[in-house]
Amino acid sequence: MSYDFALLDMQMPEMDGYEATRRIRKHEEESIVALSEKHTVYILALTANAMQGDREKCLAAGMDDYVNM
Repeated sequence: MSYDFALLDMQMPEMDGYEATRRIRKHEEESIVALSEKHTVYILALTANAMQGDREKCLAAGMDDYVNM
């Protein structure tokens, strides 16, 4: 199953959004190599508890955009 879009909360209980994004991107890279197909999920980070530098950390983790609610 593939998805086109993911909304990730940065403070999820068992795995934060940074780690989830890293795993999604790793899976995409492995799939590209194995299948010679490129499919990337657009990942949008959501948080209500924003700290200075969070947006940059989200983008560095592989997210496409960031929304502070």
